Amino acid sequence: MSASTSKPTHQRFSWSCHYGAAVQDDQRTRFTFWAPGLESVTLELSRSPNEAVESLAMKKGRDGDFTLDTECPAGAHYRYRISDELAVPDPAARAQHEDVTGPSVVVNPDAYAWQNVLWQGRPWHETVILEIHAGALGGFEGIRQRLQGWAAMGITAIELMPINEFPGARNWGYDGVLPYAVEASYGTPEQLKALIDQAHGLGLMVFLDVVYNHFGPDGNYLPHYAPDFFTGERTPWGDAIDFNQPQVKDFFIDNALMWLEEYRFDGLRFDAVHAIDNDAFLREMSERIKSGIGEMRHVHLMLENERNSASLLENAYTAQWNDDVHNVLHALLTGEHEGYYADYCDHATDKLASALHGGFIFQGQNDRRGHSRGEPSGHLSPTSFIAFLQNHDQVGNRAMGERLVSLVEQEKLEAATALLLLCPMIPMLFMGEEHGAKSPFLFFTDHRDELADAVREGRRSEFADFSHFKDEATRAKIPDPNAVSTFDQSVPPAPENDDPESAMWHTRYMTLLDIRHAEIVPRLPGTRPMGAVALGEGAVLAHWRMGDGTVLGIAVNLGDQRVSIDAPEGQRLYELGESDDAHTLAPGAVRACLSSHL
Repeated sequence: MSASTSKPTHQRFSWSCHYGAAVQDDQRTRFTFWAPGLESVTLELSRSPNEAVESLAMKKGRDGDFTLDTECPAGAHYRYRISDELAVPDPAARAQHEDVTGPSVVVNPDAYAWQNVLWQGRPWHETVILEIHAGALGGFEGIRQRLQGWAAMGITAIELMPINEFPGARNWGYDGVLPYAVEASYGTPEQLKALIDQAHGLGLMVFLDVVYNHFGPDGNYLPHYAPDFFTGERTPWGDAIDFNQPQVKDFFIDNALMWLEEYRFDGLRFDAVHAIDNDAFLREMSERIKSGIGEMRHVHLMLENERNSASLLENAYTAQWNDDVHNVLHALLTGEHEGYYADYCDHATDKLASALHGGFIFQGQNDRRGHSRGEPSGHLSPTSFIAFLQNHDQVGNRAMGERLVSLVEQEKLEAATALLLLCPMIPMLFMGEEHGAKSPFLFFTDHRDELADAVREGRRSEFADFSHFKDEATRAKIPDPNAVSTFDQSVPPAPENDDPESAMWHTRYMTLLDIRHAEIVPRLPGTRPMGAVALGEGAVLAHWRMGDGTVLGIAVNLGDQRVSIDAPEGQRLYELGESDDAHTLAPGAVRACLSSHL
């Protein structure tokens, strides 16, 4: 079966995938299942909740595909019987009944009628991202209640952490096993489409975090019927996926196109592609997405990639999460130096200046383990990099899930926030950050029995080498990922108008985003870095030549001492901190100016 471009039919969109249950009309469905390790497969089908299960033999074709075209309406439940002992869900199911081990559900992509059918997205340079966890915000319906407020404050894109079906009802989503299925605890496929549709009506893009580098440990049946899906090698997260197999490539590329075409997502963030380590596949993914989408829509492809492969950002992918910027800012703000912060705490000010000028800090240098990492990135546009102070990883992978507002002096955090939102890199916030939430964001799962025990102990053992968690008694205080209370603590409170501190943070974000949209965004196309220098410990001054020829200068002091600085010239865009002396910059101070020359 070959994929086709999405075509609106009475304001409806769909994508024809190679695999899964494809509704042909109101009464018939075509099932396609790749099982090269089997000689026979039986479809077990219940056409309605009260109807008995019928067993239907599937036809084996070339390359291990099993197919069956039969009378079957949307809403039917089905599994594939692969042996006397085992019936499995469809790995390409669009929905599940009774979690990842239960039957799959036939979904009609045309069941939802889109309202904002003419939406074509927004240009990348207008992007301001808010990363959110759907479950922590009350599912798709809960998110819809917050959209208008985010749009009003200047957010232009929300990015959903993975929403594919995972074990249980509480999970970050990164150990899912059914990448096509919408997590039932968040809502239905139609409710997800309604969320995206409403966001588009408010001018908000919606991005999705997708995980193509591994499958989770619970509910992954692929090795039983498609051993060719894997290479036989092991990764830290499980069996390595064989992206050289045509069927495997189709499985993931179809998945990406389904989210973009059928659900109308405006972009995808590809999780941990350094674990894929196959740039040829990544380039093919990009090429086939662009070919499938066409040139009319703004669709943005983002990477998480510890390898800092600048070459992938030249023409294949839009941007990369810039962990280097986060890590050096975190080291400067908190003084932390354990784990991967060890790569950033020495000469941290010079490294921040390097990142503001050249994008990545690691552009081929050796890291603390002696491994060469990165490629030269100074030739790339600043908008090729997504900068952030916090995200799900950097908060949730802390033992106690603390946010920066609980770790850093307010003045310094305000200064770092101003740098984040006014510099030409694409800024990203993490849910709750926009109103100064102090609630933690913890690592949570919903596993059972032995796997729950293994996850709990594995989580605590991760911190055994950290000075604060050396003894077992202290590690035992790390929240149990499987406890309901761990999830409950991670739900950020709604903004409270009568909370002065929350209101202060909200106002500051709105002020900075107003400046960004009025003065920075229109000038971003064609922007190039001009240089960045250290002014003193924790203080830097950076300049960029904007697309219209003006020069943006930002000076920020995250250190503890006042530093000298030339009096800025031009239009003062923003100032924070003491300003009675134009030739010095106090701790926690920021100055942003726009001038016609340097």
